[in-house]
Amino acid sequence: MMISLVLFALLSAASAFPLSEKDEFHFKSWMAQYNKVYSMQEYHERLQIFTENKRRIDKHNEGNQTFTMGLNQFTDMTFGEFRKYFLLSEPQNCSATKGNHFSSKGPLPDSIDWRKKGNYVTDVKNQAACGSCWTFSTTGCLESVTAINTGKLVPLSEQQLIDCAQDFNNHGCDGGLPSQAFEYIMYNKGLMTEEDYPYKAIELTCVYKPELAAAFVKEVVNITQYDEKGMVDAVATLNPVSFAFEVTSDFMHYSGGVYTSTECHQTPDMVNHAVLAVGYGQQDGTPYWIVKNSWGSRWGIDGYFLIEREKNMCGLAACSSFPVV
Repeated sequence: MMISLVLFALLSAASAFPLSEKDEFHFKSWMAQYNKVYSMQEYHERLQIFTENKRRIDKHNEGNQTFTMGLNQFTDMTFGEFRKYFLLSEPQNCSATKGNHFSSKGPLPDSIDWRKKGNYVTDVKNQAACGSCWTFSTTGCLESVTAINTGKLVPLSEQQLIDCAQDFNNHGCDGGLPSQAFEYIMYNKGLMTEEDYPYKAIELTCVYKPELAAAFVKEVVNITQYDEKGMVDAVATLNPVSFAFEVTSDFMHYSGGVYTSTECHQTPDMVNHAVLAVGYGQQDGTPYWIVKNSWGSRWGIDGYFLIEREKNMCGLAACSSFPVV
């Protein structure tokens, strides 16, 4: 009876839509590239999902789009699965409607990239299957602000934030916001290094050691909600800035170009992913942000992406912040 059920499941999966030998060849090549291994049943299920995603990617790239899609480590996943494991489990409600960042009055550069200004941005990290993007946005920003002010670039601990920052409305692998994490670091009087408090991608017992604190926050700066010009000013004159936005299904396959979407929303209660703006520029007349992500260096443009600027794309100006050290 069990064998019959398994065979029925395999036949049902295989008949979802017609597959060719070429489809299976692409899937096996992708499996080898990303070191994927499946049971027999899961193989057929993932083959179907992969092929459906690849067809969507190919169709998108055939059109006149501002960004390209490509195969990556997520191509065997449905967006529902991806959302469950890699995004904030509940959309975050950004509350800083009136911020405390005062924009400069001088002219701003047409473009800036903090990666090129000095040793101010750490390597792209990988949050793995944990909705901890908010911690990577937080550490990435604090790492850069600290380096700009001290000349020392030191990777900081996301795991401490996962384990210890719950009293500031953060929820480990289930989500949080950089502004709230900066508040925790300020009142906690410090954040340890990645080396001293390594990342585990799971919420554990807090083991913070004050004597090993390596980075500190004196003040948290929130940029007024929807003030994207204020974000530009901060990135141009001060440092990289943390922000959150709404990821929809077309973003998980992003591979290059300036991302823009008609699927996402512009409201603060829909943001589900936190990242780090390290610069901005313009391409073929389209202004964009340069953004550091936390899905590893094999995703996007070596772990980064460009997203359209000046349109509050996907709510990216809903809640942006940075620390003063």
